[in-house]
Amino acid sequence: MFCPLKLVLIPVLLGYFLSFVDLITSHPELRVHVGDSALMGCIIQNTEGKRVTKVDWIHSPGLHGKDEYVLFYYSNLTVPTGRFQNRSHLVGDVSQNDGSLLLQDVQDADQGIYNCAIYLEHESRVFKKVVVLHVLPEEDKELMVHKGESALMRCHLQSTEERRVTKVDWMFSSGQQAKEEIVLFYNVNNPVRYTPYRSRFQNRVDLVGDIAHNDGTIRLQTVKESDAGLYTCSIDLGSVTFRKTSVLHVVQEEAQTTSRPEILGGKYMVIIVAIVCATVLLLTGCIVIAKKTSRKKRSESSTTSVKSLEHTRKASLEKHVYSSVTTWETVEEEPSAKPDATYMVMHPAQPSLRSNPSKLH
Repeated sequence: MFCPLKLVLIPVLLGYFLSFVDLITSHPELRVHVGDSALMGCIIQNTEGKRVTKVDWIHSPGLHGKDEYVLFYYSNLTVPTGRFQNRSHLVGDVSQNDGSLLLQDVQDADQGIYNCAIYLEHESRVFKKVVVLHVLPEEDKELMVHKGESALMRCHLQSTEERRVTKVDWMFSSGQQAKEEIVLFYNVNNPVRYTPYRSRFQNRVDLVGDIAHNDGTIRLQTVKESDAGLYTCSIDLGSVTFRKTSVLHVVQEEAQTTSRPEILGGKYMVIIVAIVCATVLLLTGCIVIAKKTSRKKRSESSTTSVKSLEHTRKASLEKHVYSSVTTWETVEEEPSAKPDATYMVMHPAQPSLRSNPSKLH
């Protein structure tokens, strides 16, 4: 049975529920590499003069994970909790209705949804903000740059808020025990990009990042061999400082080598000459080996020919000797009734001059 009372109660209860429901804003997203930091803002624009009494930050890993406290603020005391204890900082000014969170050394397990809840004095409603954090694989912090080129060294704090940086420093160290040198100094209150006078980085360093977006990236021009080392960036956020270190390796060879002899260095000429000499020696050795092989083959062929000729001659001689011997065959004839006629051929004998010379006259 349809009851008209339900139509009346539903709007009333819905309005009552919405009057006390949490006020949820949009869901900004951050993409941060493993090992870097993330600044998650949570600011109330208008509190009508009411003081912030409590701030909660809760991490939700997903559908199958369990929610966990990251940090909470109560009675002027900030308490990081759990595995976030040494990595989470409340960097916002609570007196200005700012409960922003800085999460350092981001890990793969930190990916998920971060819920910020701000409670006001004498206020039943809770102001909430949600930030979605995506964790990317660790970024390569080692740079390989050829001598004479420029090096871009990044230092970007991923953040949902802007205009929070107060100072940016870049320091250089060539080794573990080497003294640090100032590469660049930038102060928001005095926005002049400062490099020490007569420093070897003077006129070679440019601040190319957008400070308004927490980006302190620099570009080092005309890299030298002595520029190889550690470069540490520091971005100050009031009471908290974000740091990132990059390692610069300077490659001695030029970025592009050409084959023109006039621009090749002595080292390359020595290598080329050595290769040519080795090639000539190799070819000479091959020719000598080929000649020896050819001579050996010719000698073996000549020996074979002589032996063949000797065998041929021997065989011919034997044939000639045996062929000169006449074989007489005796044929026995059957007796005939008639005797065969015998013919005799008489040849006149020539008189010998020595026996009787007078008969010739």
